[in-house]
Amino acid sequence: MSRKHKFHNPTAAYFVSFATVYWIDVFTRQEYFNILVESIDYCRKEKGMELFAYCFMPNHVHFVFRDSKEDPMSLLRDFKKYTSKRILKAIEENPSESRKEWLLWMFKRAGKEKGNVSKYQFWQHNNKPIELWSATVIKQKIDYIHNNPVVSGFVSNPIGWKYSSANNFANDHTVLRIDNIGFLG
Repeated sequence: MSRKHKFHNPTAAYFVSFATVYWIDVFTRQEYFNILVESIDYCRKEKGMELFAYCFMPNHVHFVFRDSKEDPMSLLRDFKKYTSKRILKAIEENPSESRKEWLLWMFKRAGKEKGNVSKYQFWQHNNKPIELWSATVIKQKIDYIHNNPVVSGFVSNPIGWKYSSANNFANDHTVLRIDNIGFLG
């Protein structure tokens, strides 16, 4: 991993993106989105996550976040580990999941490619953390996050995507609460 893709400053806010293995569209069911939402709520309440922006896409996630406990790498690692276990279990136990066998086969295949994975690999290992050092850069990353569903052709307006903090910025906090970044005015 290159130096530019590491958490060097434990007190900084970061933009991160991480995807499912093979860019598999997993987040197509409410149940799987709920696991992400519940996990973020837990991390905010119990682990010191400050979440300033987010977007859940069918096969990847974007955050702008900070760890008040000053260990963002561990926080993100724990989030990904927990959500992968919960989502895999939900897939295994979902009688309505028409792609169950294929999904599990793909996650198992990805796990076999990595020596440090025991059975399944759900998330790609890289997070591409980018330290956010100014209000301009933070605004740029938040705009990128909010416009991701528009650029992908899912919606014509960022607030049309349910799983995006674009809604929070429009004063709709029904999916998730976010923290105030402070200096973006």
